[in-house]
Amino acid sequence: MASNIPAPFGAPTRRTVLRTAGAAGALAALGGLAGRAAAEGEKLKVAAIYTVPVEQQWVSRIHQAANTAKYRDEIEYVFSEKVANNDYERVMREYAEAGNKLIIGEVFAVEDAARTVAKDYPDVAFLMGSSLKADPTLSNFAVFDNYIQDASYLTGIIAGAMTKSKNVGLVGGYPIPEVNRLMNAFIEGVKESAPDTKFQVAFIGSWFDPPKAKETAFAQIDGGADLLYAERFGVSDAAKERKVLAIGKVLDTQADSPDTVVASALWNFEPTLGAAVSKVKEGSFKADDYGVYSLMKAGGCSLAPYGTFEDKIPADIKEKVAQRAQAIKDGTFTVAINDGEPKPN
Repeated sequence: MASNIPAPFGAPTRRTVLRTAGAAGALAALGGLAGRAAAEGEKLKVAAIYTVPVEQQWVSRIHQAANTAKYRDEIEYVFSEKVANNDYERVMREYAEAGNKLIIGEVFAVEDAARTVAKDYPDVAFLMGSSLKADPTLSNFAVFDNYIQDASYLTGIIAGAMTKSKNVGLVGGYPIPEVNRLMNAFIEGVKESAPDTKFQVAFIGSWFDPPKAKETAFAQIDGGADLLYAERFGVSDAAKERKVLAIGKVLDTQADSPDTVVASALWNFEPTLGAAVSKVKEGSFKADDYGVYSLMKAGGCSLAPYGTFEDKIPADIKEKVAQRAQAIKDGTFTVAINDGEPKPN
């Protein structure tokens, strides 16, 4: 297990949504966790448990949001990274015993063990990335996921306009719902701009194996792809080396590959974390699905600035993307959630 002392993560770039005013009054009025929640003005002790390094795309966004709140003196924050699945339960218990009142992490491979721990610590709130639903009988265990299909769909519209070969490659970690829905949304966006596009789809069987992702991407480029959907680290590196284009997911890597990364769908975890922190302080935290805070209308996802591709993306496509983004935000357009495994064609 790695050190739980976080290193600075850089200046915050996204807002946090933290409501602390009125916490003392709420504590007096509410039961459950309320009587044990942080008092007004007291920083909440938050711990995070990650199975991968904090630089991995998905985890990096959670880590950044937590550090943003920490640097604003709103929470205390400790974390562990690269925790093995068979060690996850022990680390959860250690953080609960240490007095942390909110524990966050990702339990996709340890669902049963994580929920067992939550039952043993009813005074602690658990907010976990999960493929399963919240259980109303386990009131202190809430789930979340990166429902950023809105932004992924918009990047697809751009990708369809940028591919010349009409051959697009997608490299993912595992064919599970949280990956599939983003790939499917991206594919639907591509089809809007280029309905005759061919899609190559591959999964590397790992959440963090850049060399394997890179080799898989090379194979897709050899198969005719001139644009890649970089669901995993390593894909954009392959695109950069072979001088084809890439679309980013979860975070913006254009600064590292200014001639390669056309657009990125960003996941902003601040609204999710902010809501959880507020509810714990108020004593109103309960079993719930925090996935709604990842939607574009909640500020949970967005498109990265076009940057070096500002003048390379066709003007009519940028206008279409802007109009569709506004429609998503005001509720007049909904991006479908398709959790089925995407298939090549």
